[in-house]
Amino acid sequence: MAKFKSVKVNLRLPFLGSVEGVWEPDESEVSAAWELYVELITRISVVELKPDEGLLREALSSLYSLFGTTRGILKKYGASVARSKGESHISFGYLAVAILNTVLRPVLAKWHPLLSDYENRREARFSVLEHERNWERHEELRQVLNDVRLVLIEYTDLLAQVADVPLLIIER
Repeated sequence: MAKFKSVKVNLRLPFLGSVEGVWEPDESEVSAAWELYVELITRISVVELKPDEGLLREALSSLYSLFGTTRGILKKYGASVARSKGESHISFGYLAVAILNTVLRPVLAKWHPLLSDYENRREARFSVLEHERNWERHEELRQVLNDVRLVLIEYTDLLAQVADVPLLIIER
């Protein structure tokens, strides 16, 4: 089996603090990293949601869909992507689950119900966009989404290194 390059990891995650060490991915982890990388770079998750763009609901739904995508990738590549290959505890599986449980889950657990409650109070005379932008917590959620985006960009950069591809995030 081919030996892949090791990657230095220094990822700051809520609740866990810094995840540091050396990731020594095998072929399955490189493939899994590429698949998740493609998912992340093609979503709002790593692209700034400008003040006059998009819906918060769509951004939350996009983040939520990463749970299913990540689970699918973990199942596809099996238990080997959860095992560390060197002295470090770091593996694709460890990082993927850490991102889901410490970055995405707390945000979605808080903001999905808050936004849903507000959405359910929309009067027919307001469009969905108007109603959402009139929410008193609109800017607060946008800031939270931006904070998540910054963590996901670090994670995406790490996946790009493992997949041995350039970072394809294009800022506008």
